[in-house]
Amino acid sequence: MKLRKTVILPALILLLFIAPAPAFSAAHSSWNEVVDEMAAVCDSAYAIYITGDIAGAKAEVDVAYYSYYEKLGFEKTVMAYVSGDRAAQVEYQFSLIKKAMTAGEENGAIRTDLDTLVRYLREDANQLDGKEESAAAVFIAALFIILREGFEAIIIVGAIIAYLVKSGHKEQTAPVYWGSLIALGASVVMAFILNALAGANGAKQEVVEGVTMLIAVAVLFYVSNWMMGKAEADAWSGYIEGRVQSSIAKGSVISLAFAAFLAVFREGAEVILFYQALLMDTDTYKNMIWIGLGVGCVALVAVYIAIRVLSLRLPLKPFFLGTSVLLSVMAISFIGSGVKELQEGNAVSVTPVGGITSVDLLGIYPTMETLIPQIILLAVTVVTFVIQISKWKMNRPAKI
Repeated sequence: MKLRKTVILPALILLLFIAPAPAFSAAHSSWNEVVDEMAAVCDSAYAIYITGDIAGAKAEVDVAYYSYYEKLGFEKTVMAYVSGDRAAQVEYQFSLIKKAMTAGEENGAIRTDLDTLVRYLREDANQLDGKEESAAAVFIAALFIILREGFEAIIIVGAIIAYLVKSGHKEQTAPVYWGSLIALGASVVMAFILNALAGANGAKQEVVEGVTMLIAVAVLFYVSNWMMGKAEADAWSGYIEGRVQSSIAKGSVISLAFAAFLAVFREGAEVILFYQALLMDTDTYKNMIWIGLGVGCVALVAVYIAIRVLSLRLPLKPFFLGTSVLLSVMAISFIGSGVKELQEGNAVSVTPVGGITSVDLLGIYPTMETLIPQIILLAVTVVTFVIQISKWKMNRPAKI
């Protein structure tokens, strides 16, 4: 039986009920109370540092991050109600403190860095505790989560499906839909894993997320270039006149399905945890969370339909070229986000870059370790595009 695309987004709603609920801040009466405890942990980290135990001090900073900021849902609540850029700023402050400790900075500098972190946390806690819980605010937060987290996935899946339909291989779309649906189930498993790794093993959680994103980068880069190569070749082999006889190779279909899987899987577990954080932080207007989620899903379906309709109206070559560029942009965004996750897991160092602010939506962060891979991937992408365009010109039949 052919898998219907309409089951994919509604299935996400069901997953919210069966996925594990992380230990959010139900034991605390306010986010300022959480910050009070985090400030005490920071004071403990400083006290350990001035004794010369750098490793112990860094471990205490990790306790503040993994056992409080992440495990209690502080980070996800900030992302839902404040911004992803602000959460990234706070996360990097944790990393910068540990880097300064490793470098053996003076006690006063470490104290200043810790105080800056607590100030950021206090500002966010004041904003979260002071927000008036209104139906509109809860709705907007719920809507923003699904749009922000689901947009990239629906764009990728939609582009792949549109490519298959546009190239005359509609019968090959089922594996892509199955890949997306399986990814939703895998997201529940990942939610269990991330919840189990929260706290003491939080660094492993970040590494798992980072590695997943980097795998997605490799797959998206491959698929992007594969589509780019097909654009001109299919056009000049007589596709427009309807004379294409060859079908998509099995390996290519698997690659496309795997790309869809990774796109959905990358976001699925995060979406589940975000909404669970929102449910725990909302007292009165829980119904607006489901309304916001529903409206967001409808909006994503509309985006998907728009991609399909647009693909039918655009000429073959511009559509394939645009799809390839889109997937390349996604890959560049993913590589920045993936490296950032590895930084949070203490697997990659942090070297700040001045004059650049975080743009969480695009995977842009102010560190050398995130920006350099993005620049390299951008350069490689441009070179491959130039080479492919040169091949088009060489293979173009002469006009008679």
